[in-house]
Amino acid sequence: MDKNRIEGAAKELKGTIKEVAGKVTGNEKLEAEGKVDKAAGQVQSTVGKGKDAIKDALK
Repeated sequence: MDKNRIEGAAKELKGTIKEVAGKVTGNEKLEAEGKVDKAAGQVQSTVGKGKDAIKDALK
């Protein structure tokens, strides 16, 4: 498993937590930051999946 997949999943989780915390507290900035972190994590995870697919194809 590529490290990008692991780091991406961690960012997604962090983003989800921030987003929920922002919603609960009414902090729109925190909620927006959470959405950005979540999206960045999804992109990074997708990159890692692509790298894994390439590695598997070359085996």
